[in-house]
Amino acid sequence: MALTFCSFASGSSGNCYLVKSESTAILVDSGISGRRIFQCLKNTNTDPDSVTAMLITHEHHDHIMSLQTINKRIPNIRVYASGGTWGFIKNLVDENKQEVFETGKSFFINDIEIKPFLLSHDAAEPVGFAFRSGEKQLCILTDTGCIDERIYREIEDADLLVLEANHDVEMLRMGRRYPFFLKQRILGAHGHLSNVDAAETICRLLSGKKKERHVLLAHLSRENNFPEMAYLTVKNRLAEKDFYIGAGFLLSIIARDEMSLVYTL
Repeated sequence: MALTFCSFASGSSGNCYLVKSESTAILVDSGISGRRIFQCLKNTNTDPDSVTAMLITHEHHDHIMSLQTINKRIPNIRVYASGGTWGFIKNLVDENKQEVFETGKSFFINDIEIKPFLLSHDAAEPVGFAFRSGEKQLCILTDTGCIDERIYREIEDADLLVLEANHDVEMLRMGRRYPFFLKQRILGAHGHLSNVDAAETICRLLSGKKKERHVLLAHLSRENNFPEMAYLTVKNRLAEKDFYIGAGFLLSIIARDEMSLVYTL
């Protein structure tokens, strides 16, 4: 049973993803306009009424902006979030559509197994998600300030990994648009992963279990990063350790404000 993934948007201005199997369609976050979400569903040949569920990573606005709209316009959708996140969003979703998952414990939505795992971010109970259907695994890991051993174990089997590469550290430190406190937040253990952080994580994955992998760099900052820099930073760090793109490993960038390709595992 194949899993497919498509990003509708990924970045500080909004986040929304689609995960599908042959019989199930799931949205992850709703941080862009409802109009854009429904247009992207159309572009991926996904009937909105077939969307079984929406999973919420955390309560920040760029992940829940259209939650209330989606709740109203897709009558049969159910919304899944951690207990901590529900404390901030429960007024946006009809009570009979609310599902609370236990972070760290797997559950099924039809034929897709889902495991939410705790991240390190300045939110109530932020999570990443690992999706499995058959032998294939997709992981979504953004909005975390670090990847500790516990988080690494959740992603080490990923065939397709959506991985945050939020900023270039020097661009962030030297930039004039962000106040000092915001820079410190982003750089901190509860902030966001840098390009170098992403590169080091990929190097470790490639040094570990030997398997074909595809990594999609995601959640790039508009002010403190750009796609070419993220890609080259990762590429160069990999080359330093004798890992090369195309040799059992693929690397792509998810655009902030555009729908991505549809990736099939």
